[in-house]
This record gives sequence, C-alpha cells and structure tokens, in this order.
Amino acid sequence: MHSGQGEQTRMQERRFTVIELCAGVGGQALGLEQAGFDVAAAIDIDEDSCDTVSHNRPHWYTIHGDLKRIDPLDHAPLDHADVLSCGLPRSPYTIAGKQLATVDKRDMLQAVLDMASFVRPRVLLIENIPTFLQAGKFEAERQKVRETVEDLGYQMTSSVLTATDFGVPQQRPHGFIVAMHPEDLACFEWPGPIQGRCPTLGETLYESMASRGWPEAADWAARACEPAPLIMGGATGRGGADLGASRAKAIWARWGVYGGSIGDITPGPDFQLNHDVEPRFGLPRLTVDQVALLQGFTSDWKILGKKTSAYRQISQTTPPPVAAALGRQIAMALRRSPRT
Repeated sequence: MHSGQGEQTRMQERRFTVIELCAGVGGQALGLEQAGFDVAAAIDIDEDSCDTVSHNRPHWYTIHGDLKRIDPLDHAPLDHADVLSCGLPRSPYTIAGKQLATVDKRDMLQAVLDMASFVRPRVLLIENIPTFLQAGKFEAERQKVRETVEDLGYQMTSSVLTATDFGVPQQRPHGFIVAMHPEDLACFEWPGPIQGRCPTLGETLYESMASRGWPEAADWAARACEPAPLIMGGATGRGGADLGASRAKAIWARWGVYGGSIGDITPGPDFQLNHDVEPRFGLPRLTVDQVALLQGFTSDWKILGKKTSAYRQISQTTPPPVAAALGRQIAMALRRSPRT
C-alpha cells in the first residue's frame, strides 16, 4: 500500500468524539454514535433522562446535573471533544412556552456557549425548532452564538432539516447551527434527502397496533397513509402526556389517533374503531413505545420513568436518523479538512 493510500485509510478510520449537552432521551447523541462518533459524555438535568441514557449506553459518561452549575473541571471527559452538541430545550422558543428565550429559567443557551468556550471543540452543533433560526425576536440569541463562534475563530452555517427526508415517519422540522474553523467548514455540506419513500404512520405502527389482536389494525393502518403529524406536547412544566393543543389533537384525530392522552397499551381484540363518535371513545391512543418508533428509534431503546416523564423525554428529542445524517457530513468534513 502506498503511503498516501495508508494515510487516506487512517483518515477514513479515524473516530471523533462528542460531548452531548441537554441529552434528554439520547436521540441526538445516538444518531451521532450511529455516524461513527464516540460519545465522551452526556449531560442532562432530568434524572429519568439520565437513567434512560445510562441504561441504554452504560459505557457513556453520563452526568446528572444542571448545566448552569456543572464545573467542567470536576469531570475529566469534559476536557475536550471534537464536537460539542446540544439540542436546546424547545419551550423557551415556542409559542406555547411564551417565547421567553433566555429569560425563561429553562433556557440553556448561555450555559452551552460557556461550555463551548471551555471545551473549544472543532465543531459546535446546536439544534432547536426552526423558529430559533428564523424569528426576528430571537436575533439577540443568535447574536450570542455568533459572538462565541467568532471568539473560537470559527464560522457558522444554519439550515432546517425535515425528518421525513431521512426516513423518519413524521412531519418534523429541526433547525441546526453548525460552527467550525473556516477550513473545516469549507469541506462541510448539509445532508440531502435519502432515496426512497418515507414510511407512513400506518406502516410504521401496524405491527404494534396488531400485537394484541386488534382485528381492525390493518384498516386503521391503510387509512393512516402518510407520515405522522408533528409529535409535540410533554414540555417540562406544561402538564401531562398528550399530543399537543386542540389544533394538534384535531390533526391526529383525522389520522385515526386520539391525542388527548398517551395510552398504556395498544388496542385489544374488543376495541372498535369509530371515527363518528367522540375521539376518546372511538380512536386508539399512542403508547410511549409507538411514539419512539415515530421518532426513528428502534424498539431496543428502553425509556425509563413513569408515562408522563417517558413521553416528555421522547417527544422533545431529535430523531436519531436525522442526527446520524448530519453527523456523517460533519465527520466527512473533519476528515477532508487540511487541518486534520
């Protein structure tokens, strides 16, 4: 093998590390792991989320604590990583959360930027709802990101990625910011849609809907012939587990799902599908495990905690296939960069 070929092979085989902030149920970190990254640490303030991550990935260094109060000097894995990744809590930037941004005590933006200044990763990856990237009222928050990026000597780019473009059966957009050194960023391209048709809501959930002998599962699945509506609801401080406000529940009802609560079990042999009565009496409820399937998780990812907590974890996450697609592009840029 020529020395040039050997160097190219080593570059292709090199693995990069990631620290995941506000890890939640672990969707973004899992996707980055699927893209070839080693997760050096995962941090979250929610105990059940940390239990979920630790249960599924016991070899990850999981920290349960408030990011605003964590001293990175107390944790050796926080010393450095190639990528610092965070899915910011959404509520401070949603209409339902009153769009208080950094005034909201749940917001973690400044803590994330402080950690970036400490870790000085090669890549800063921030995820939130598209409104964070687009709304004029959040320009001050975006300026904070720009200032940190400039202090690191980096440049940033942003884009909205849609879950259905990556095989996730849900109409779910995500806003991403990627910041790197200019030479690294010159090698970066946003991922494009994968080939093939995205699975429908019915195709994704038919097997689970039929698992307890519901005779109308096939009819239900045939009517649910498009990807699912946006999974929402379950935000911290909002209340119980449901599929969102009245408008969201009405959309789910049109696809044959009662959105007023999350179910404990799938329909049994005696359940009767009826679109003509009040939805809570004639439509099936989604279980937490079914929501996880609609978020792009496989059935082996176990979510710990009671139902409301489990739904909150899974409803707020980045689907792993979306994070994996973006992670592969980031890793490719790092390998191609002349700085590697």
